[in-house]
Amino acid sequence: MVTMKAVFIDLDRTLLRQASGRVLNRALIDEGVLSSNRSLPGESLLYGTFDLLGENALSMALARAAACVAAGWDQDAVRRAGRRAVPGLLEIMAPFAPQRLTAFREQGFSLVLATTTPTDMVEGLAEALGFDAVIATRYETRDGRYTGRLDGGFVWGLGKLAAVRQWAGEHDVDLAECHACSDSVFDTPLLANVGVAHPVNPDPRLMLVAAARRWHVEHWDRPEGIPSLLGLEPFDLVRPFVRKEMFPYVRFDVEGIENIPEHGPVIVASNHRSYFDMPTLAVVAASLKRPVRALAKQEMFALPGLGMVARAIGGIAVDRDNDPGASFEHAVECLRAGECIFILPEGTIPRGPAFFDPVLSGKTGVARLAQETGAPVVPLGIWGTEHVWPRSSKAPRMSTIIDPPTVRVRIGLPRRVGDEAPSRETEKIMAAIAGLLPEESRLGEPPTAEELARTYPSGRIPDDESAAP
Repeated sequence: MVTMKAVFIDLDRTLLRQASGRVLNRALIDEGVLSSNRSLPGESLLYGTFDLLGENALSMALARAAACVAAGWDQDAVRRAGRRAVPGLLEIMAPFAPQRLTAFREQGFSLVLATTTPTDMVEGLAEALGFDAVIATRYETRDGRYTGRLDGGFVWGLGKLAAVRQWAGEHDVDLAECHACSDSVFDTPLLANVGVAHPVNPDPRLMLVAAARRWHVEHWDRPEGIPSLLGLEPFDLVRPFVRKEMFPYVRFDVEGIENIPEHGPVIVASNHRSYFDMPTLAVVAASLKRPVRALAKQEMFALPGLGMVARAIGGIAVDRDNDPGASFEHAVECLRAGECIFILPEGTIPRGPAFFDPVLSGKTGVARLAQETGAPVVPLGIWGTEHVWPRSSKAPRMSTIIDPPTVRVRIGLPRRVGDEAPSRETEKIMAAIAGLLPEESRLGEPPTAEELARTYPSGRIPDDESAAP
């Protein structure tokens, strides 16, 4: 006989990025259940500590005592408040959580929300997300109003494990075939009693438990493989130092950063002229108020300095030889989670006469990503980076502090990609990028032999230019 298998998913700091309490309390106030002037002393500090470090004995003692506070509340009004809170809760949902839920469904798991938060407050969210069941703390009622007592146990720690076991027994579920996802060390009993444990955004104590038990740590608020320290990514730590002033041998002339949306999926597509394009794009990324990712060749991640920056911003390595499709799927996942990705559609720095061609050519990846996800494309035109770090040089020119060259960056307005063939849409994207470049880019004057030589890694024009790699 085939038994049902389930995945038990915690709410706060797991399915959601932070505590649900703020949103739920606001819904209770708006529904007239809770007085607008009723709040706990130090409530903001309590929530802030919870968001950063997870559950603690004080916060859970307050959660346990909430049943007493709710004595006399109308149950139907609380349920309405729970449904009223759904849009606000969806706004603080971990960006990659929907994709994780979809993956579990595709593997045949029933989705079970397992949380300490009262059932009446979370059933609306569970329904909106397509959960199959809810295991949560229940308040006793009489004549449609809460009595101030619990109906059953407090679903936390060992109490959550007991509730899950009871539910599993009633539904013919073998916990050895199940998964559990949680951020809290207090959910260790549950995590240890299922087939596969998923420490998601684990608090510091659960991080130690996960290391000891060799559980794979996950973060549903960022792509797989991006580390976190107290909620900060590596680039968050690097960001203050990635400034124009860090490159005294260059002048930056940047316009249009406000055209990159602060929220939602977006692809920033740039032309490619130099190895110094990556530091230039890092300067742009550092000025944004959002995480960014970058799609780059596998070889880029091996370069000293540049590779470090690429990895810090969550770079996606394109391995054209072994698995070219993996980077595309990774980028799709990031965009569906509402992230910002920087891409150089040309793929590599043009060599020889192609470097001076006013018509830019690109690969179809940007267009296909935009068509797959609906993400808008923001064109970005870079000019002058070749004077800082030409392809013929192994390092940037840092001896130009007295008279530094100017790197010009222009960022256009977001544009939607149509449903024409990816090759045709790519032509439009590249034309939009070219339109942001200065007039001299369109003159089409023949390059000198010296200018031509600088476009080759060797610093010289190949004897048979058509055979140049």
